[in-house]
Amino acid sequence: MPLDLEAIYTDLHRHPELSFQETRTAGVITRELAALGLEYEEGVGRTGVVTVVRSGDGPVVWLRADMDGLPVAEQTGLPYASTARGVDPAGQDVPVMHACGHDMHVTALLGALEKLQATRGEWSGTVVAVFQPAEEYGAGAQAMIADGVFDRYPKPDIVLGQHLTPLPAGTIGVRSGTQMAASDGITVTLHGRGGHGSRPHSTIDPVVMAAATVMRLQTIVSREVDPREMAVVTVGSIHAGLKNNIIPAEATLELSLRYPNDEARADILARVERVVRAEAAASGAEQEPTISTLHSLPPTINDAEATARLTAALDRAFGEGTVVDPGMFTGSEDVSWFARESGAPLVYWFWGGVDPQQYADAAAAGTISRDIPTNHSPFFAPVLHPAIERGVDALAVAAREFLS
Repeated sequence: MPLDLEAIYTDLHRHPELSFQETRTAGVITRELAALGLEYEEGVGRTGVVTVVRSGDGPVVWLRADMDGLPVAEQTGLPYASTARGVDPAGQDVPVMHACGHDMHVTALLGALEKLQATRGEWSGTVVAVFQPAEEYGAGAQAMIADGVFDRYPKPDIVLGQHLTPLPAGTIGVRSGTQMAASDGITVTLHGRGGHGSRPHSTIDPVVMAAATVMRLQTIVSREVDPREMAVVTVGSIHAGLKNNIIPAEATLELSLRYPNDEARADILARVERVVRAEAAASGAEQEPTISTLHSLPPTINDAEATARLTAALDRAFGEGTVVDPGMFTGSEDVSWFARESGAPLVYWFWGGVDPQQYADAAAAGTISRDIPTNHSPFFAPVLHPAIERGVDALAVAAREFLS
């Protein structure tokens, strides 16, 4: 009996889980793998799942899908919208939503495995399917590697993966070279001296220090980076204080930094540290700021030869014009660790999930950024069809291209 991919997708969408908490999601995956007659291993890298499809001798192709949700309150109004909640690493109760399409990634990989399993007489080699946790923390791939995934499974000759994005459904976006930016997640703790809100002169106010730091950080990209180069410095979170009449002793900033290569990374990190320390000194801080790294992700770099080969295969399968160059994405991914640590080439592409007419109308009106919800939006809602089918077929076509 064929997999009911729409039912799988809507179930996953309705029940998202935060990073390293994807136990129910792993259960759905293993249930469907068992229905396909495939053996699997659970708990790889804490909550990941790995399965293998073999068909004689030949290349080893790794197919990867991530599976965690985000702390976002869904506002799509879909009949299968998430009302789930979870507990984040800070112990806070938060809403959870598949606002980045990882539910579609899992569904597409299950569908691709079904196709590859059914056509084993038409290809030769080994497919290793990796359902990876905690991409949103930038930690899942390394957790699976640390758990010995390369020791227990055949090492890849190529790593393949894909990501849903706000392109017209049916469209595939891929480019040679840097496809996604490198990134670091940084936590900055500014140390002041707390006191009564009525006596600010007796304190060193970390809230004012934080405000000055945030504003000065924005000048790194606008005034210090060549406009022809790419860099992003985002302060996504500020935490300070508990009451209006108490000046707190500390303020915490959480930063997201993006860059195209290692040289730019070193430059931006140095500039961020300079600004943070200088603003603390300007505020009279008696203690140096504490700067720590939450995660560090390399750029996602597509192998030129493999990308050309994949593009030709997708054109043959879906017709000329299906594959476009989407440009470099400033988002980041941890899929590169599988390729980097194994020495294998990588090809990572995007596929569209937006109703083509809706996208065309927004493009004609010049309102894509306003009218087409992007990843991480509470309104992110891919169309089921043909997004599911194209995701399945693209992954299956890609795998077959690199199998004997």
